[in-house]
Amino acid sequence: MKQFDPSARSAASIILRGPNDFYCDEMERSIHDALCVVRRVLESSSVVCGGGSVEAALSVYLENFATTLSSREQLAIAAFAQSLLVIPNTLTVNAARDATELVPKLRAFHHSSQVKAEHKKLKYFGLDLMEGTVRDNREAGVFEPGMSKIKQLKFATEAAITILRIDDMIRLEPEQKEESHYQNARRQGML
Repeated sequence: MKQFDPSARSAASIILRGPNDFYCDEMERSIHDALCVVRRVLESSSVVCGGGSVEAALSVYLENFATTLSSREQLAIAAFAQSLLVIPNTLTVNAARDATELVPKLRAFHHSSQVKAEHKKLKYFGLDLMEGTVRDNREAGVFEPGMSKIKQLKFATEAAITILRIDDMIRLEPEQKEESHYQNARRQGML
């Protein structure tokens, strides 16, 4: 990276070189993605631990909250809490790790952090998919922009509510095949 004017620190140029255009295009996309992540973090002004830690913590909290209710809302909240675990499950499966082993461990760490004051530090624990373990993602430097996480949860919740509000069945009739000219003429009595 080379800055052309040292006094103007608001802009920088990046020169990419590679053996062919395809390689340079891939580098350009990677740098663009990295810069977008940096911009998102700076806009958000807050970060949260990644690796499924937010989803696991929220899931455990909501399940504990659901047990305090005695109405049908308990079932909805418990189902929502369970659905949050799709993120850590998907991360684990995509990394070719055993989700039935790692996700319950992650939940146990977060449950312990919420019920025992001496285990408060465990709230930063998330998945380490390179090693196939649960680790302190704050120490490991695995973060996500806080605003992105809030928007993800908000949009997913709104989508679920929209689907649940549909109280009618939508029936899709199978497409009718177009008749050939011969069949059409025969049906009309021309043959």
